[in-house]
Amino acid sequence: METTAQNTKAPETLRESDLREFIGTENWYRHSIYRCFLYTDGVQYVAEKGGAYWLIDKIFAEQFENINLPEQEFQAWALSVQDDKSALLTCHDGNYNWQHKETIKYTDFPLKEIKFYFQNGVLLLTSEY
Repeated sequence: METTAQNTKAPETLRESDLREFIGTENWYRHSIYRCFLYTDGVQYVAEKGGAYWLIDKIFAEQFENINLPEQEFQAWALSVQDDKSALLTCHDGNYNWQHKETIKYTDFPLKEIKFYFQNGVLLLTSEY
């Protein structure tokens, strides 16, 4: 499956070093469409500073579209951006049993890679786990 992920506005500055500061969350954010799912301060920061609300949408949408994902208590998601601005979005169950793999034809996401965990209906940065 191929998709294109582009922001409607230019992303603000997002630095990998900033993400290490998120070691927990004070706030929980409820997704506007997928209301049964929550995400943390760190994920909200990535969405705002990296223009990546599309990525949150994509991960939550896959919970309904991929029949294997709801069965997984734990999911590890990764977005890897290539030099040509294409990307690979993957998910495994923590034991590297791959559940999702998708090529994204174009993204302006500012980092080369980002990882998330999804557990019990909550999306969080790996440092927030």
